Amino acid sequence: MAERPLDLPLAYWERNLEELDGEIARLAILCEIRILEPGVIQRVLQKDASVCGTDNPIAFARLRSLLMMHLAIREKSVDVFGQAATARVEDFVIDRIKQRFPHLQGA
Repeated sequence: MAERPLDLPLAYWERNLEELDGEIARLAILCEIRILEPGVIQRVLQKDASVCGTDNPIAFARLRSLLMMHLAIREKSVDVFGQAATARVEDFVIDRIKQRFPHLQGA
């Protein structure tokens, strides 16, 4: 199936979000954070380091910064492609992250 012209930029966003989320997952592992559990991302954004299983302030600060970058990219994606297309990209990326890093989810 050939990609439509609009799909190419969407694939670009998808690839970039997947790379960004992969780095977020690696930092979550360093901090021993189950980033995919409900409410954890919000706590990281609020600088609540108590979600960490280990003390790593540098990794935690970088993780928070990358989460903020992810949110900014998401907003831009919604502006360009719409809510539905952005949600499909996010679902795809999250599924890939869950496959690559299953231990980031709750038990």
